[in-house]
Amino acid sequence: MSYTSKADVEVKSGSSAMVGVALLTVYLVWGSTYLAIKIALENYPPFGMAAVRFAFAGALLYAWLRLRGAPAPSAKQWRNCAITGALLLGGGNGLVCYAELTVSSSLAAVAVASMPLFAALFAGLYGKWPRRWDWAGLVIGFAGVVLLNLGGEMQGSRAGALALIAAPLAWAFGSVWSKHQDMPSAWMSTAAQMLAGSLVLGVVTLALGESFPSDPSPRATGALVYLAIAGSIAAFTAYIYLLNTVRPALATSYAYVNPPVAVLLGVTLAGESFGAMEAVAMAVILAGVAMILMQRR
Repeated sequence: MSYTSKADVEVKSGSSAMVGVALLTVYLVWGSTYLAIKIALENYPPFGMAAVRFAFAGALLYAWLRLRGAPAPSAKQWRNCAITGALLLGGGNGLVCYAELTVSSSLAAVAVASMPLFAALFAGLYGKWPRRWDWAGLVIGFAGVVLLNLGGEMQGSRAGALALIAAPLAWAFGSVWSKHQDMPSAWMSTAAQMLAGSLVLGVVTLALGESFPSDPSPRATGALVYLAIAGSIAAFTAYIYLLNTVRPALATSYAYVNPPVAVLLGVTLAGESFGAMEAVAMAVILAGVAMILMQRR
């Protein structure tokens, strides 16, 4: 994930303000989606809920872009977006939704925080190994994740734990792989990946025989709408923008901020417990993020 020239230390395109807005979006919105998923799962099935979320958001965004004159992806770009969408949304997000049937939203966020480490290893396949301080920030951040997991309040089932191991692997590989492929612009790439990912999730929904409730609660439906608009259109677009603008270590640093956000929301809105171990862990996680940000600067 390293870049050798001085110019590459800075953002490759776009303003610093845009990068800051994108970072805040993925930090805060994606941190809140873990609780939103938990609420939506009160009525909706995991893979079916994710399929509806991304089908709605992808179709809405794609239609808006085409009406504004954006060119449709080429056949090759559709193929690349389909592969990336299957990995990021089908594997990454779908498995997180499945895991949250049996584990807390906090534990899900903690497990996904291991993604930047996997991304660093996958990027090495393309000869882009992290620089020394990137490695230090990633290791420190992951140490904080381990501490958070030792807090004693976040226990899950074996199936959920396995899903939370596979999810960041799929997301990390998809993120790194997509950077080396012919992809459409960030917004169109977001729409195409969500449409492709929803198809994969729909197939899984049918294969598992999931069914939708006839009378879902307003609370669960509201969470699903929030996931589609804020979590999918806004935050996923911001993430694609970051992947194409800044170093991967910075683009994936959201994974260290999401756990504290998810834990704090769990405490205030879902009644989850929060002790001294969790407080220490969050401080360590944020220290790792700060190291990555200072390296960029």
